[in-house]
Amino acid sequence: MRVSNLYIAYDKTMILKNINVDIKQHLCILGSNGSGKSTLAKALCGLLPYEGSIQIDNYELFSIPAIERAKKIAYIPSKMESFEQFTTVEEFVLLGRYPYKASFKNYSILDKEIVKEILAELSISNLVSFRLHELSSGQQQLVLIAQALAQKSNILIFDEPTYNLDPKNTTLFVQELKKLRNSFITILITHDIQLASYFNDPVLFLHDKKATLYEKNFFKIEQLSKAYGVNFKENSSFFELDYE
Repeated sequence: MRVSNLYIAYDKTMILKNINVDIKQHLCILGSNGSGKSTLAKALCGLLPYEGSIQIDNYELFSIPAIERAKKIAYIPSKMESFEQFTTVEEFVLLGRYPYKASFKNYSILDKEIVKEILAELSISNLVSFRLHELSSGQQQLVLIAQALAQKSNILIFDEPTYNLDPKNTTLFVQELKKLRNSFITILITHDIQLASYFNDPVLFLHDKKATLYEKNFFKIEQLSKAYGVNFKENSSFFELDYE
């Protein structure tokens, strides 16, 4: 994916300007609240209008039919914002298979088997018949992730994926993400610096409507302090999850 001279505005208010980045490997997007991280993520998926260029495999994003675009890139939001409350978990996750479904046909046995395997992988098979409105916020987040995995897009964008997860499910997600990185390009948006530093990917840091790419060394104390405008200390006392 290549982003060139990207500008995004809401109601004539500029949110991001002149963003340039080649995404050839895993990437972490960081920045303070309101810096435009989710806005950028949605634009990369074609969910928001923009000026400039976003290319996937040398094709302009909006020149790619929506069905084919879904096979290339998926966006997993931080929470389930809207849904039909009586939809079951299985039905919702099956929607991730829509790009592969034949027109006017039901989902195939293969589609349902893929969904079954993903729910088992995320340890939420017990939720298969639950209605979405019956789920906790953390369970809804895992179901969102399951739908994206069913979509099997080449690029997966996770927007604050651990926001609603307890420590156990956070560890489960990290373990799953480690597996996905063997087959997919992942873009992780997070405020969790511990999580970001664990993967230690190149960082695209958003600030003042612009972006700075750090190929390495972003998680040094001096750099973190400079980027966020607060003091970080060595050997700070905090609880640290063992993602292994």
